[in-house]
Amino acid sequence: MKLYIIAGEASGDLHGSNLIKALVQLQTEIKCRVWGGDLMQAAGGVLVRHYRDLAFMGFWEVLKNLRTILQNLRFCQQDILAFQPDAIVLIDYPGFNLRIAKWAKKQGIPVIYYIAPQIWAWHTSRVHSIKRDVDKMLVILPFEKAFYDKYDVQAEFVGHPLLDALVGGNFI
Repeated sequence: MKLYIIAGEASGDLHGSNLIKALVQLQTEIKCRVWGGDLMQAAGGVLVRHYRDLAFMGFWEVLKNLRTILQNLRFCQQDILAFQPDAIVLIDYPGFNLRIAKWAKKQGIPVIYYIAPQIWAWHTSRVHSIKRDVDKMLVILPFEKAFYDKYDVQAEFVGHPLLDALVGGNFI
């Protein structure tokens, strides 16, 4: 199995690395090409772009780096096509990932969204593009499943990775 995983922040790198480790335990023949960080790379992902090179916060910084952001989108699309993954796994990072989801759906590539953007808090209208462009949502908060069910979006509650780590690590 070949997965293309995109995380644009440090937290996504952490969750993506845990996802890769779990997938490797389930299926040894897995190849992951990733946009993430050192943790995803250490877990076995082939690092294409580091999240440090992707993080633009605030209106002016995004505007100032718009050319770089658009180049990253084009490069990502070309890299996905060259890798030919069985599926794309998007981790949070909605500004970038929702654009990739829309493009990937048109290419016929299955899209899985792990750690959904918090559209229930703002941008509720994004649920329509998620319904159109994402094949499966893997949500980490129990009420998110009910939220997506209301819009007929396929969603599965998988638990919160940090809470699982704390409970599993006997911190609670």
